[in-house]
Parts: sequence; C-alpha cells; structure tokens
Amino acid sequence: MKTKLLIFISLFLGQAAHADIYMSVDENGRKTYTNFPKKGAKKLNLDPPSTIAAPKPRAPTATPPGFPRVDGETQKQRDGTRRDILEQELATERNLLDEAKKALAEGEATRLGGERNYQKYLDRIQSLKDNISLHEKNVEALNKELAGVR
Repeated sequence: MKTKLLIFISLFLGQAAHADIYMSVDENGRKTYTNFPKKGAKKLNLDPPSTIAAPKPRAPTATPPGFPRVDGETQKQRDGTRRDILEQELATERNLLDEAKKALAEGEATRLGGERNYQKYLDRIQSLKDNISLHEKNVEALNKELAGVR
C-alpha cells in the first residue's frame, strides 16, 4: 500500500515528491513496485507528469442577429394552446385509468374457463395491473408537464 501511494505521489506531484521507482517480478510473475532497489529490480524511467490547463468557462452567448423572434402575445397564445392540449390529454388519460381500474376489479372477481391453471389467472391480472401502472405514470408525467407551462 505504501508503494502504491509513493507511485501515485511521484506520478502526479512530479518534482515535489520525486523518488526513484523500481519494479521487480517474482517467480509467480507478480510485479512489485518499490522506492528502494532490490536484487533484480529495474529502475523505471518515469517522465514528469504533463499539465493540462482547465478549459475556460464559456460566456453565455447572445442570440444571433438573424435568429427569429416571437413577440410576447404570440408566445402567450402558444402557451395557452399547449396548456389546452395537455389538459385534454390529461382528462383522456384519467378516463383510461378509471377504465383500467374497473377492468382490474372485474377481472379479479371472475375466473375465465381456460384458466384452470392458477398461473394463467395471475398472468391476466398482472397485465391488467401493468395497464393501470402505465396510465398512472402517464397522468403523473402530464401533471409535471402542466406544472411547467407558463
């Protein structure tokens, strides 16, 4: 552990912690790195680490001169249209969720003739539960989307 720390320091701190590093290979082929020479160890010739300048933060760019602009009233109309569409989709999704819940309640209450095997019944019920989960996620996503509309 001590040698790994010394390697790290010598590699990344360069001359402030410069030390000679030696590598030896034992009879099992394992490499060992140390800061003192052993019999049969090779001295490694390590280049000092290179420094890379951190990238400069970019300044926010202004809108290009030819970029199309929308006046405030047009944007309000677009936002209103978007809100109306999302509210319609939300109402539709809530209706589908209610229908899926009713289908699950009916499905759990009845067992079909081809479902002598209990697993077939469980598989059918699971698909109904998955359908409910899908509609619940859609309702949640639409509510999030509506919260972000101005």
